[in-house]
Amino acid sequence: MGYYDETDSTREKTKERKSLRPIFSSMISGVVGGALVLGVTTYTNQTPDQVSVTNHDKAVETVTQSQSSSSDNTPTQPVSLSTNSIADIVDALSPGIVGITNLQAATSNPFSRSQSDSQSVEAGTGSGFIFKKEGDIEYILTNNHVIEGAQNIEVTLHDGKKVSGELVGADALTDIAVLKIEAQENTVVANLGDSSSLRTGEDVIAIGNPLGEEFSRTVTQGIVSGIDRTIDVTTSEGDWALNVIQTDAAINPGNSGGPLINMNGEVIGINSLKISQSGVEGLGFAIPSNDVLPIAEELMQNGKIQRPFIGVGLVEMNEVPAYFLQENMKLPEEVTEGVIVGNVSPGSPADEAGLVQQDVIVALGGQKVTSSNDLRRILYSETKIGDEVEVTLYRGGEKMTVKITLSNRDATNA
Repeated sequence: MGYYDETDSTREKTKERKSLRPIFSSMISGVVGGALVLGVTTYTNQTPDQVSVTNHDKAVETVTQSQSSSSDNTPTQPVSLSTNSIADIVDALSPGIVGITNLQAATSNPFSRSQSDSQSVEAGTGSGFIFKKEGDIEYILTNNHVIEGAQNIEVTLHDGKKVSGELVGADALTDIAVLKIEAQENTVVANLGDSSSLRTGEDVIAIGNPLGEEFSRTVTQGIVSGIDRTIDVTTSEGDWALNVIQTDAAINPGNSGGPLINMNGEVIGINSLKISQSGVEGLGFAIPSNDVLPIAEELMQNGKIQRPFIGVGLVEMNEVPAYFLQENMKLPEEVTEGVIVGNVSPGSPADEAGLVQQDVIVALGGQKVTSSNDLRRILYSETKIGDEVEVTLYRGGEKMTVKITLSNRDATNA
């Protein structure tokens, strides 16, 4: 299947098979993070030649409308909706939907290194929405891939006004980013609903900026096509299994980061992915609001997501010829799944536990490891910083178990 990234940066990411020597001599610290999305991609708006493969029945309740941009903590003013009319929901929420432009440095003269020759150019566009207001600051939720690599971020408000956005924090694995802007008059703060209460078949709408500002705040309607879907993606920080809501509401380039809304006027997801293939229609995905909120809160508090850290670079077994595994690494023929340690970061938990290059990890914490994605999923989802975990591995053909005490590090690699 073909998947396309809602990201609008012009980066082109390809996954290359390494020769055996580079595999073990030039691996950087941390799990090798591929740049090619495995099976699914995300979309933001870009010009046709820039599209690149890389990588969510009750009466309408209320949303909140921010008052002035004063520096006090004046509470937001509720805006009540009397019906579950889509038009009423759109009218109420549209002032809180924003466009986001990723501006990156470009050099007009390719032979010049002078900063005076550089300028910021649009590398991509996406969507976002205001989800929190504190005093004279409004906070915006969007996708990480919308703003990744940005030198500057421009936010376009509902009235066309453009303001500078500041990155509060971002997380590549969960594809969540939080921005902040100075509070504006007559903007709306969206209410995040409970995505765990969603049922397949519920009506939903998506609002965003497909193809950029020309079609800003475009509304599409659909249903929840599936819940608790898992999509394997590859990010700048490695492979990850993303939990998503499936919808048939149309999601187009530029919709990334925009809200998926239920008939109560609540945001129950952030639109992030779609499957794009000839003959395939209506397969879009949004990150559930219940997954988004704790990530957003930690980003607002710390600017990053802290995860358990081992300190190894990994190589997939299917990238290494079978003869090398058996003859050079003495791996038994019956061991066909696992992940190879390409390098060990000095002073890391793996180093302290005695892991070495060419160890083959087959289990972590008693759970089978078949790939780097497996290891990362177990590490990030089922362990905590400070935990002592058992690692089962093969070294020189011998099976052994070592204990590793997980630590913390700014980088979110395994």
